Amino acid sequence: MSVPEAATAPDADADAAVASRRRALATVIGVVFIDLLGFGIVIPILPFYVRSFLVSDVFIGLLAASYSLMQFLFAPLLGRISDERGRRPVLMLSLAGSAVAWTVFGLAGEFSDLFGLTAGLAVLFVSRMVAGAMGGNIATAQAYIADITPPERRAGALGLIGASFSLGFIFGPALGGIFASDAVVTAARDLFPTFVPATRFSLPSFAAAGLSLLALASAAAFLPEPDRQRRAAGRQSLVGQFVTALRDTNLRGLVVAFFLVSVAFSGIQVMFIPFAADIYGYDETQTAFLLTYIGVLGVINQGVIVGRLSRRFAESRIAVAGASLLLVALAAIPFSPQIGSVLPTIGGPAYLTRELVALLVVLGTLSLGNGLLNVALSTLVSMAASAETQGSAFGVTQGAGSLGRTIGPPAMAALYAFVAYWSPFIAGAVLVVPIIGILVALARRSVVP
Repeated sequence: MSVPEAATAPDADADAAVASRRRALATVIGVVFIDLLGFGIVIPILPFYVRSFLVSDVFIGLLAASYSLMQFLFAPLLGRISDERGRRPVLMLSLAGSAVAWTVFGLAGEFSDLFGLTAGLAVLFVSRMVAGAMGGNIATAQAYIADITPPERRAGALGLIGASFSLGFIFGPALGGIFASDAVVTAARDLFPTFVPATRFSLPSFAAAGLSLLALASAAAFLPEPDRQRRAAGRQSLVGQFVTALRDTNLRGLVVAFFLVSVAFSGIQVMFIPFAADIYGYDETQTAFLLTYIGVLGVINQGVIVGRLSRRFAESRIAVAGASLLLVALAAIPFSPQIGSVLPTIGGPAYLTRELVALLVVLGTLSLGNGLLNVALSTLVSMAASAETQGSAFGVTQGAGSLGRTIGPPAMAALYAFVAYWSPFIAGAVLVVPIIGILVALARRSVVP
């Protein structure tokens, strides 16, 4: 017996709409992942690239800070433009800009050879700043997802952005290490025409540019503009949001904690690679796989361990435990060789030395502490804010994190260059002490459970 067409048409339209939303969601998540994969590729080579210009390690921190600063400044601007002009054009513009930025980044060494050191450094910084400005597209991707998903499924869909971050930072550094390896560089020199530079710095940069172009092509072919666009009107400025949050006794300490942990952790992230090179003698490929190891642990910690612990313990206790582990790990990193020297002899491959085992254990502790602290802090912010101020509360903490990532790298790089190799790690540990004090005080006052 046939079913009347009138009865099936609405169902068919609804199914088509759901399928269209799923395709759009899969496309935007894929675009974000590919873009972040390209960003991760460049991380392991950046300190070595700066050192190739024969300048102080302070420039490593300044280069990292330039990216974070531009991302902080341009994310709200890109968000407003996407509200007014559409999500798809902003995403495509940012991907095209990233492709140009990474290409120029890889050519900075050539500019230095042709026009001098100052010109090469200028190109390095300009390209990194452009990449940071274009990196503000994550907020636009989040807005796109909010446009195409119903409220009851929005949290899960937005969570996929976090998964894209984690996966990008697992596979990106590993790919960067591969592209910077001697075997790949040698093969590229045989294949590329002579006018294309093939070095351990240019190849990862070109790979990042290629991934941005792939994401751009995917967006152009498969990413539709959402049906509904809403223009932002009457929003409080970021400065105003900061002032409001700092006046709120429930949020003040948490915003300060976000800022301090961002200063500490971002600075250590940047200076860990020079530390691994100077103390352990590792090159770009070896440090890349250490970063991949940290990324894998981060996914396990945040995806499995934190969830299980949150069902048994209050978020405030998890946050204190995470901060305590982070303090111990930061203080232990520079002394990993000494810690390893007292361990018993370890069998296995020759490269698996006692010093490396100690470093891996410390890095595992670092990853667990950072995962526990960040997830618990985000949960505490959500619990401290009212239903009407959730968005602005998270916006303020994101802004505090961006400011911390702007200040942390140059400050820690200066300590590394002018004081001692261990000083940025100890400074990071010291910064965690007031975070623990803030969290303990919040728990005792029962401001948030």
